[in-house]
Amino acid sequence: MQAVGIVASVGDSVKHIKVGTSVALMTFGSYAEFVLISAKSLIPVPRPDPEVVAMLTSGLTASIALEKAGQMISGQVVLVTAAAGGTGQFAVQLAKLAGNKVVATCGGESKSMFLTSLGVDRVINYQSEKIKDVLKKEFPRGVDIIYESVGGETFDVCLNALAVYGRLIVIGMISQYQGEGGWKPQNYTGLCEKILGKSQTVAGFFLVQYAHLWQDHLEKLFNLYSSGKLKVFVDPKKFVGVASVADAVEYLHSGRSVGKVVVCMDLSYGQTLAKL
Repeated sequence: MQAVGIVASVGDSVKHIKVGTSVALMTFGSYAEFVLISAKSLIPVPRPDPEVVAMLTSGLTASIALEKAGQMISGQVVLVTAAAGGTGQFAVQLAKLAGNKVVATCGGESKSMFLTSLGVDRVINYQSEKIKDVLKKEFPRGVDIIYESVGGETFDVCLNALAVYGRLIVIGMISQYQGEGGWKPQNYTGLCEKILGKSQTVAGFFLVQYAHLWQDHLEKLFNLYSSGKLKVFVDPKKFVGVASVADAVEYLHSGRSVGKVVVCMDLSYGQTLAKL
């Protein structure tokens, strides 16, 4: 659903997009060397760099979800799960830039160090400490905003840690994607009773329904990145060509990745990263 590339050809009626233009697109079918797409669906970008891929679904989800579903302001406590991943890296930084105390969960010491380098106030490494225990002890009042992408048991822990008037944003449930036979829904008992008792909100967020905000938020992310206020991390493991897509997806689900996992489709494209 996310790719950047260079326009190879345009239809006769297309006037505003030229051959050779660097563009971004968010549509199914991006695992390909060539894509046929409506010109109105393209977003011009400075360069077709891996960092731009990270800013698309991952960056835009964090930016728009925190603003719209999370109604984020300053002076709050914000928790981000799977924070060292493609979208988590944006969520922790945007929450910090907005003047909030940021708590983040991850698995592993290297990921903990990565999140600390992004300015996270409290990193919870679930391989060495229990998320539930840390939240209960260190944040007894609860957490104001939770940016949640894991699902399952983690969702339950987060819901129980939500403060009065708190907002839990569901942007995914990666722990449930790899069950036998694929994704299966899960029951969350007592959900209504819990959110009613503390005037809480559980909000689902699906980026497709916010397309009217993509351009503005993408420009915001570009500006933050180019000014040095926002770091965009691409996982250093290289995946090149269509044949590497399956391996890249498996690597993403393995829990070993840090930042955005990117596949370079064109073998001739230079791997040197450029500043936007």
